[in-house]
Amino acid sequence: MRQSVQKLEQFYVSRRGAAAQAMVSRRLHALWPNLDGLDVLGYGYGIPYLHFYSEHARSMVYAMPSEQGAARQMLPRGNVSVLTMDKELPFAPSVFDRVLVAHGLEEAPHMPALLGELWRVMKPEGRIVIIAANRAGLWARSDKTPFGAGRPFSRSQLSSALKTSGFVPLVRSGALYCPPVSKMCGLGMAGIFEKFGETVWPGLSGLVLVEAVKRLYAGRDSRQKKRLRRPDFGAAGALGASSDMHILKGNTQKND
Repeated sequence: MRQSVQKLEQFYVSRRGAAAQAMVSRRLHALWPNLDGLDVLGYGYGIPYLHFYSEHARSMVYAMPSEQGAARQMLPRGNVSVLTMDKELPFAPSVFDRVLVAHGLEEAPHMPALLGELWRVMKPEGRIVIIAANRAGLWARSDKTPFGAGRPFSRSQLSSALKTSGFVPLVRSGALYCPPVSKMCGLGMAGIFEKFGETVWPGLSGLVLVEAVKRLYAGRDSRQKKRLRRPDFGAAGALGASSDMHILKGNTQKND
């Protein structure tokens, strides 16, 4: 079972959650200084890391797994949160320039299928960043945070999973070196741990980040031919697994 959206929301308003958001955002902004004019997808629970970009991105969608539930996220164009299933994302092929996965991979019941779907909905040369718990770090061992649930990854394991799904890994990094102890997660202290950890024990970060690019290879066009599910943006509040998604038959597209 995935962590519920209510648990994730509660975590990110806590001291530990604020530290995770700040330290990961520091790394993410080094990779993606801005997303001006780009189409962006957050899969899992990407709101804490992507909302800074929402003002200038051309479009932003938060896709949240049905087992987790979705929290409504409002932008000037309306609600941009949608419930999805790992095996069938409700988007046409080659839609997104950037994809961020946070709290999306560790508990995915069908990880290869999910990565294949993310590959399908990305534009050629689009970039993906996956944030996941580091199997060598302390946060994966703590059941007091969402990062202690599901399967943790090493940097090489995450890179290998991306390669298997057709991505080309570009950058591997770590974040969140402070222990998962509330008293030690103030932003000032977390920053000190971050600088020390990056210098002294870079492999023992709480989280790992891997950026990869979508490259097209011969024989992969079959991923673009699918039945599409139309996203349901209309439901209010925290959405559960019972929300309907309507099948859009036909009108499948090939990658340009």
